[in-house]
Amino acid sequence: MAGRGTAASGKMPQTSKRAWALRMLQSSTRAAFQKAYKQVQVDPRDYLAQVCRLHRLPIRSWDQMFLLGEEVITPIANGIISSSAKTAGLEGAGLGIGGMLTIVPDAGILAAITIRMLQKLSLIHGFEYATEDETTNLWLAAATAAGVDFGRDFLEKQAAERLIPRLVDAVAVKVGAEVAEKWSARLVPVLSAGAAAALNYYFIRSWGRRAQAHFLQRHRENAVRFLTPLNAPAAIPSLRGVDPHAIPLLPSGSVS
Repeated sequence: MAGRGTAASGKMPQTSKRAWALRMLQSSTRAAFQKAYKQVQVDPRDYLAQVCRLHRLPIRSWDQMFLLGEEVITPIANGIISSSAKTAGLEGAGLGIGGMLTIVPDAGILAAITIRMLQKLSLIHGFEYATEDETTNLWLAAATAAGVDFGRDFLEKQAAERLIPRLVDAVAVKVGAEVAEKWSARLVPVLSAGAAAALNYYFIRSWGRRAQAHFLQRHRENAVRFLTPLNAPAAIPSLRGVDPHAIPLLPSGSVS
C-alpha cells in the first residue's frame, strides 16, 4: 500500500507541470493571435498585382474574382493553404528543438501565418476587408472555421466596432485550446522538433481547408448576384465555363 501511495504521489507533480504548461501555451497563443490581428496585414493591392502576374488573371479588382470559375480559384486557394502549411511546418521544426523554451515565439509566428492565410483566402474568393463590414465577414469566416457560433440574433444586434474584437477573441480562444491540445508533445525538448513540424503543418492545413470551404460557399452565393445583367461588369469577359487550361496557372503553392 505504501508503495502505491508513493507512486501515486510521484505522478502528481508531473501532471501538475503538464497542466500548467498547457495553460501557459493556450494563454500565449491567445495573446499572440490578438497581437497578430492588429499588426499583420496582407496589402490587397500588392497581393492583387502578385496574383495576376503569377496566374495571368485578367482582373483589375478583387470583386472581379466572381467572374472566374471555381476551376481557376480552387487551385490558387489550395496553393495558399499548402504554402502556409509548409511555412508553419518549417517554423515548427526550427523552434520546436527548444521545446517549452520556444513555445511563445512559435505561437506568435503561427498566429501570423494563420491570419495571413485567412486574408489571402478571403481575397482570392473575392472578398476584401477594406471596411468594417468586410473585416467582420473575414472574422466570421475565421470563427466558422474554428467552429464558433454566436447565433444570428447576437450578430445582428452588434455593431462592427464591438463585434470584431469579440470575434477575434473567440477565435483566439479556440485556436489556443486547439493548439494546446495538439502541442502537448512539445513538452519534451529536442525530440519534439519533428512532432512540432507535423503539428504545425496539419494545424494550418486543417484551418485553411475549413476556411476555404466557407469562403467558397460565400463566393458561390455572391457570384450569382454579381453576374446578373445589372451588376455584371463589362470591363472583362466572363471566364465561367471556359477550359481551365485557357488560363495558364503556375504550380500550386506559387503564391505564398
